[in-house]
Amino acid sequence: MPEQNWFNPRGSRPEAGWTDVVDGRIAGWEHTGLRTGTLSDGAELRLPAAAVERMVVPLSGSFHVAWSGSESGEQGLEGRGGVFEGPTDVLYLGSGLEARITGSGRVAVAEAPTDIVKPVGYIAKADVPVELRGAGQSSRQVHNFGTPAGLDAVKLLVCEVITPAGNWSSYPPHKHDTNIPGGESNLEEIYYYESAVARGVDAPATADPFALHRTYASDDRAIDEFREVRTGDIALVPYGWHGPAVAAPGYDMYYLNVMAGPDPERVWNITDDPAHGWVRQVWETETIDPRLPYASKKEDV
Repeated sequence: MPEQNWFNPRGSRPEAGWTDVVDGRIAGWEHTGLRTGTLSDGAELRLPAAAVERMVVPLSGSFHVAWSGSESGEQGLEGRGGVFEGPTDVLYLGSGLEARITGSGRVAVAEAPTDIVKPVGYIAKADVPVELRGAGQSSRQVHNFGTPAGLDAVKLLVCEVITPAGNWSSYPPHKHDTNIPGGESNLEEIYYYESAVARGVDAPATADPFALHRTYASDDRAIDEFREVRTGDIALVPYGWHGPAVAAPGYDMYYLNVMAGPDPERVWNITDDPAHGWVRQVWETETIDPRLPYASKKEDV
């Protein structure tokens, strides 16, 4: 497959007002999708009726979603000031619905193709399962609003991860590209990245927040991606070992993960790269990074 399939810089796939649209029209990609967009008051973004289930995730700002089809309704999303301010409320839209999003800020919509219809579901930010994962310099914060812990869906698995400056995430490297019942899932994965000057740090106007993303082959399917990523960039993982995702010193890192696949069971089971999986044992002697958890700035006061 062409190398450019697996890395999409911000703005490289614009469509119908969306900043980027990733879906099955990309060669070799079929189980997941993602839309990202920016809205100002008075503007709107539309989601066409299609055989896909969706989750609307405010990245920054607040939104209103109205939908129609097999069911109709509307829901306000309080959102948040930005992705480094803790969880957001989210909205799940079942397959076949069309929707209109209005408001002000940045929004992402995760997608997975399916003909099976589940009811619309709203998850308030107070109900989002928050997990502090890893330890030491592998500490990160996970918001599991779109996993089985937080959502009843058909195929879609969605979570987001905050990694403080200097820490490693998606580590140790792992894969989920083979269906081994009870052992490993076969899932495509999307990483949508944002990076910002670390919380509480004064930086010059010339600061250029970035992070690093790595994907490499786990079998005879060739893939080799080592990318510098910035806010709005999208990395695709069709198969292979992936990780680490690294927050550079001075810059916090965020990513939204969207996963789905052909397996009958909606579950995230992984296999660690045997060269690095032993690192998990080190966490037993370390503590969670004291900078975590990240909440809204007003909650920190």
